[in-house]
Parts: sequence; C-alpha cells; structure tokens
Amino acid sequence: MSIAYLDTHVAAYLHDGLVEKLTREAKRQIEGSDLLISPMVFLEFDYLFRRKRVSAGAEEIYRNLNADFGVSLCSVPFARIAWAALSIGWTQDPFDRLIVAQAAANHRAPLITRDELIRQNYNQAVW
Repeated sequence: MSIAYLDTHVAAYLHDGLVEKLTREAKRQIEGSDLLISPMVFLEFDYLFRRKRVSAGAEEIYRNLNADFGVSLCSVPFARIAWAALSIGWTQDPFDRLIVAQAAANHRAPLITRDELIRQNYNQAVW
C-alpha cells in the first residue's frame, strides 16, 4: 500500500468525524493509503489547542487518529526535512513549510490538503 500524509485540517476533520468535508478524491486517498502525519501537524495541534481552536490536545488527537485510522507519526529524520524545506519559498508559514517538506522528503509522497496555496505549489497535493 502507498503512503499519504494528512495536513492539519484533514487530520482534524477525521478526528472530529467531519468526513463530509472531504472531497471524493481525499477520501479515496485516505482509504487506499497508509496514513502519516508530520511531527509539525502534531505540534500544530498543540498550538491550536492552546488557542482554543480545537477541543482536544495533540496527544489525544494523535491517539484517536492512530486507533481509528492507523495514522502514524512520520519518522523521517528532521535534517532531511529541513533540507527539503529550504526549497520552499512560496510560503512563510513554518507549519505549512515543514508539513510540505515532510511529504516531499519522503519520495514526494501525496499530501492530502484543502489548502489552496499548498495545492498550487506542491504537485503531489491532493484534495
């Protein structure tokens, strides 16, 4: 089975049971892939929780995603991610930059995202 990464919004939709917000193609990718999240997605969950934008903490969200969907935290070495991020100049958002770099560094894996800017700039983005 191939791998695919989830961006923060998509992972949050899955956690919250909001599957209807996903496109048909996003659902197809989710159902047909081993799912990964970048450690930056994990960290962004904490950032969003502390700002009361999500209702659960990073650890709880990850545990639920892992149990319900088999989502794993990617273990590609950070040095490889940082090198990949150097070529991403189309955004200054550190979360997006590293989330895209994570997928790119792992054999240009698909990244399931609703983010239009990411989709315009990362050829493997799926929505």
